[in-house]
Amino acid sequence: MSQRRVSAALAFLCGVAPALSLSAAPQQTAPPASAARILLLPRKIVSGEHSTLAVLDVNGRLTPGVHVNFSNGDRVTTDATGRALFVAPLNPGPISAKISGHPGRVFTSILSPIEAAAPSIEISSAPRVASLSDRFELSGREFCGDADANKVIVAGLPALVLASSPTSLVVLPPSELDSGDASVVVSCGKNDSQRFSIRFVELTLEANSSALAPGDHRTLTVRVRGTTAKISLEAHNLAPDVADLVGGNLTRVYSSGGADNTAQFQLMGKQRGSFVVSVRLLRTQSAPRP
Repeated sequence: MSQRRVSAALAFLCGVAPALSLSAAPQQTAPPASAARILLLPRKIVSGEHSTLAVLDVNGRLTPGVHVNFSNGDRVTTDATGRALFVAPLNPGPISAKISGHPGRVFTSILSPIEAAAPSIEISSAPRVASLSDRFELSGREFCGDADANKVIVAGLPALVLASSPTSLVVLPPSELDSGDASVVVSCGKNDSQRFSIRFVELTLEANSSALAPGDHRTLTVRVRGTTAKISLEAHNLAPDVADLVGGNLTRVYSSGGADNTAQFQLMGKQRGSFVVSVRLLRTQSAPRP
């Protein structure tokens, strides 16, 4: 699998938005294991069954050679694709994992095989709205624990499964996908899910590109394309020493809705430097819609 960039959110560095392309980049070298920052673990795994986790660097690139430690003492290492296939522990209940050398933990629940059993693929929850530049999650039953054994087709295009278990999938939208409603089908082996729909939106960031100075006021505008409905957005101030994000370092707002669907965040400069703000769509999971 070619190296892919998995945008965890839209990032804005000193007013310049980075490229949002998620297309394959074979010429791009894989990041070193020391760059690992984000662990993607399925929300639920199944006792004794295979699952797949993934590790990303701060720029959203899949990261090989990373050691991941589970709270029960198990340990896995991501392969050349930045993912690792593992067998879930036998005892049902909560368990956590973390990137070796980093404090943050990611929690999951181990289900019994009976709890996860189904005659065919079922989708129990999916996002009603998802971002073109971010991963989305699906919950259900009878998925493949090996990420590459699943096929997720969005608007006729193959998506990339980053992490998976028999009950959970973490999926990156196809790079060629346009905003708007898209039909989705999940397959594992010869089993196919019922077709369902997700609305994908494109988020674009706009702001003055100059560095901040103490006392400067700056407005960060997020434009939403693909829906006229109000959506919930979360901004995270990643350089709080340079600027204050009005409302706190983690601030949530709703977009305006309508044809010109926008949201705004306000920054106040504290010292001269580059502000860094990430913005992401807040996910709302529900029963899939046809």
